[in-house]
Amino acid sequence: MDIIGWLLIAALFALGMAGAVFPVLPGALAIYAAFFVYGFFFSFEPFGFWFWAIQTLIVLLLFVADYVVNAWGVKKYSGSKASVYGSMIGIVVGPFVIPAFGLIIGPLAGAVIGELLDGAIRGTRLNRAFFIQALKVGWGSLVGLFSSTVVKIALQLAMIALFIVWLLV
Repeated sequence: MDIIGWLLIAALFALGMAGAVFPVLPGALAIYAAFFVYGFFFSFEPFGFWFWAIQTLIVLLLFVADYVVNAWGVKKYSGSKASVYGSMIGIVVGPFVIPAFGLIIGPLAGAVIGELLDGAIRGTRLNRAFFIQALKVGWGSLVGLFSSTVVKIALQLAMIALFIVWLLV
């Protein structure tokens, strides 16, 4: 049973780290679930209040940071709220529509379309300069996506490291 428990924990850690790159996978929640698997297979005894408080805080920080860092990338390039929403929709829908490159094309296209729609609604002339600005906002969504991925990887590795340290100490 010990081997099955550790295999499940390792699989959940791997799924969690893959979730940092592929947003359709449950990244931090899979890692969090691994702690419960450890508790059910072995013992919850090593985990006290502070372990759960710190891990829960990291998970909450991951969810907030994911949105904030992505929105920061779009806003840094003067994107509108519509382009932020378009980028978020593109992150989720892109991998399903274009499996190989959807993770990159989705947020880029979503931000560009959102910015163009926002401009059309505001009555902005859709000329070459505005289209170039929309492409810059799309680039900002990619900057935000990659920055967010780096933050997620770092925080999720911190969750796993904390788990290991907690068990060893």
